[in-house]
Amino acid sequence: MTEFIRKRTANAKNDVLSGITVALALVPEAVAFAFVAGVDPLVGLYAAFMIGLITSIFGGRPGMISGATGALAVVMVSLVAEGNAFGAEGENLGLYYLFATVILMGGIQMLAGVLKLGKFVRLIPHPVMMGFVNGLAIVIFISQLGMFKDVNGDWFNGSQMWIMLGLVALTMGIMFGLPKLTKKLPEALIAILVVSAIAIFGDFDVATVGSFIRDGGGEGLKGGLPQFQTDIFSKVPFNWQTIKFIGPYALILAAIGLIESLMTLNLVDELTDTRGNTNRECLAQGGANIITGLFGGMGGCAMIGQSLINIKGGGRGRLSGVVAALMLLVFILFASGLIEQVPIAALVGVMFMVVIGTFAWSSFRILNKIPVTDVIVLIAVSTLTVIFDLAIAVIAGVIISALVFSWENAKRIRARKRMREDGTKVYEIWGPLFFGSIIAFNEKFDIKNDPQEVEVDFVESRISDHSAIEAIFNLVNKYEAEGKTVKLKHLSEDCKILLYKSSPKFREVIIEDIDDPRYHLAENPEAFTKGLSEYKL
Repeated sequence: MTEFIRKRTANAKNDVLSGITVALALVPEAVAFAFVAGVDPLVGLYAAFMIGLITSIFGGRPGMISGATGALAVVMVSLVAEGNAFGAEGENLGLYYLFATVILMGGIQMLAGVLKLGKFVRLIPHPVMMGFVNGLAIVIFISQLGMFKDVNGDWFNGSQMWIMLGLVALTMGIMFGLPKLTKKLPEALIAILVVSAIAIFGDFDVATVGSFIRDGGGEGLKGGLPQFQTDIFSKVPFNWQTIKFIGPYALILAAIGLIESLMTLNLVDELTDTRGNTNRECLAQGGANIITGLFGGMGGCAMIGQSLINIKGGGRGRLSGVVAALMLLVFILFASGLIEQVPIAALVGVMFMVVIGTFAWSSFRILNKIPVTDVIVLIAVSTLTVIFDLAIAVIAGVIISALVFSWENAKRIRARKRMREDGTKVYEIWGPLFFGSIIAFNEKFDIKNDPQEVEVDFVESRISDHSAIEAIFNLVNKYEAEGKTVKLKHLSEDCKILLYKSSPKFREVIIEDIDDPRYHLAENPEAFTKGLSEYKL
């Protein structure tokens, strides 16, 4: 028991300190994303608290931080606006439609976990992953540039800009230099505390968390515990019209949330050399969003920036995420006055260091060492992440990679031709037979000039889809139309099942009796293993 507790608490100090740092960084992000979505700052803060706490305890990736995110907030803008239009002015119906959508979004995500769809994140190619990381770093960088503007959207000038730049540079300098002196102190937290002290005691005229909230129309961080939103059930009619309205939004939000969460999970896996549970993360994210919607939060998913702050700060366990969520609640309930004094420059400096750590600088070194198609995918995903959003970028990257893979495999279809002593012509097919290789496959046969007996040998080929089945069916019909006999041999069991199911004609042309020892070994792994052991003896 003692050993169990010791292992679980070995990294407790790092988890706690890193969690406090993450909580500080969560405040302006959650507030900013709430403003983007067109809702009160507390709606974003409550989401960050509830989602962060639930996913930290039940999620599939210890050390990963979740909360309100910009990728989701952008989609919520039109949802809230359209929802407000359903009611009278000032009724604020859009907020309640948002809560209902977040609940439905959570249900979809939990369904994805139950169906074990999280494993499909493995289909995301590495160039897509690198493009996603680079694009996200650029998005984080661009989002921080808005902190250098005043409430009217004009850039700071004069001493205000120089002070802002100086504090940002000081924050980055502390985070860069402190680990070289000692690794026992969390550099991000120390940097925030030092810069905050300088700004407060130096009486600098700089933007703070408090001024940022008030400039956006909020009243401050102060709030109470999240309350169960009973008004959802009275203000949002649960009928087909509502489902038609919130359904598409819920589906898009669920997809974006899962893609961002699972890709962040993969990234944290690589950084920590551990393995997270994707399906468990889907369930946790879904459950968190359902509860968040019921208690007045705007929904969310994994946050790559805060997750990287946590990992680089030494946070590895679930405790770090729990501490971050609880500290955020403490800020809301008791320490709002102190947190509102933290200069925005300190938090911008932390995020700039996250950008530097997030961007895959190695991608520049490998551009001339990887296939041109992978370079195109990498650049395309990075660009689309910046222009549109993560979901569109990743889906586009996967589609491009899949098309390239299909094209390359389509060129690998081969047919070796030989004549038997009895006059039968044999076509030995090599390579995958699927929709992309059908044309090349058909071009291999000389139906009019072939002899009366023809065999098509699939020992080095596989039938992959309906296009392949149709191509073989048409080939058999063409030979029979010429009065010739065609036989198919060395089809694997799963391929034969596909063909038999599609047409009874194939039972007449497929040869079941196999006399090729290679095929027996391929179809019977036990025989192969036995033969291999006898060979070794």
